[in-house]
Amino acid sequence: MNGDAPLVVVGDVLLDVDVDGCAERLCPDAPVPVVDVLARRNRPGGAGLAAMLAAREGARVTLLAGMGADETGRTLSALVGRCAELLPLAFEGETVCKTRVRAAGQSLMRLDSGAGAVPDEPLDESALVALRTAGAVLVADYGRGTTHNTGLRRALEALPPEIPLVWDPHPKGAEPVARADLVVPNRSEAHGIEPASPDPLATARALVERWGCGAVAVTLGPEGAVLAHGDQHRHFDLPPMSHDSGSVDVCGAGDSFAATAALSMLHGADRTAAVAEAVERACRFVAQGGANQLAVESTDHDRPAPSRGASAFDVVARVRRERGRTVATGGCFDLLHPGHVRLLERARALGDALVVCLNSDDSVRRLKGVDRPVVCARDRTRLLLALEPVDAVAVFDEDSPAALLERLRPDVWVKGGDYDGVPIPEADVIRRYGGCSELVPLEDGYSTSRLLTSLRAVG
Repeated sequence: MNGDAPLVVVGDVLLDVDVDGCAERLCPDAPVPVVDVLARRNRPGGAGLAAMLAAREGARVTLLAGMGADETGRTLSALVGRCAELLPLAFEGETVCKTRVRAAGQSLMRLDSGAGAVPDEPLDESALVALRTAGAVLVADYGRGTTHNTGLRRALEALPPEIPLVWDPHPKGAEPVARADLVVPNRSEAHGIEPASPDPLATARALVERWGCGAVAVTLGPEGAVLAHGDQHRHFDLPPMSHDSGSVDVCGAGDSFAATAALSMLHGADRTAAVAEAVERACRFVAQGGANQLAVESTDHDRPAPSRGASAFDVVARVRRERGRTVATGGCFDLLHPGHVRLLERARALGDALVVCLNSDDSVRRLKGVDRPVVCARDRTRLLLALEPVDAVAVFDEDSPAALLERLRPDVWVKGGDYDGVPIPEADVIRRYGGCSELVPLEDGYSTSRLLTSLRAVG
């Protein structure tokens, strides 16, 4: 177990598109609703969603997946690139895209396009190295050929024993390899493979025997989950969660369960503890709105793109109008380095727009000393706005951005992983207006102070 190594997610990716609108009339030539489109948003689906959910928990994520060289594939690649290192697998055909059309929160139809798949071709050495050096591996099978790849199956069977392997199966995919430590089908998938008994626990036991794997956890929706491994078994009830039962969106719940289980095992949890945490996390994910809450990126091309010089307050107001999710982070950002860029990329992956709350020159001097900042606030702002993840910058003069956050009210406030176990200074403000805080890991080996020390030594 190596908690500092990345989670490697391998599987089939697709592009999920949510088209939201209102329907107040019927079409004159057929008894079908006319949907006036209000918003159109993209997010990764399949293994891409599992990778994004793991990244939202602060994990380093590497994604092994195939996608086409079409517009859908390019959009998907850009989305997953914000939260994970992407190592492409060979791919033939068009990238899969699934478009949900909804009105007043209700799905009206789904349009599927693209039938591309991963062929049975040898893996690149980079993919093999990624698997051998992973902290844990999650296979997210969506029936598009990845799990049928002979080289991949051999590599998964040969994983070192200290690397946990979690497998989320699909009816059209290949059966899990015996090396899998935990396989996590839902009730429908489990009974489709092993229909002998209506009892999910008996089914889980039969699947353990059939696959020769370490354990099987069958997820049961509102009934929780069951786990079977060896002679042991256990049922996990859902924790109490408050949500409107009439508007629950369970899309992505299985990906949340699988990603959480894999991360838990990466950090040393046994199968029972991992499944318990996965049940709790998936329940919370559904209660908070399911995959629709991610709302990764607006794709309504009729709406003008925001100016890179737009006010932070204008950006927040626009995202609110579009029912999106605003993320903010803060700091001095003096002498930008790769650690800063990775923090910003991970923060932007949590929502639809990223606002950087930037310490003014006076604020930096009070915090860092009279010889800082090296770069003035005006130039730091220009550099930040030149970075793809950043949508707006707001400069504050106080020692803390608390007063600015009270006015901006972003949905998510991001701090670096150095605050793990430490009270977040702005927590009271965030909690008061109903936002949430997220920690993302810092890139090891980078800091402005260390960079300045090295430069002075050279000088």
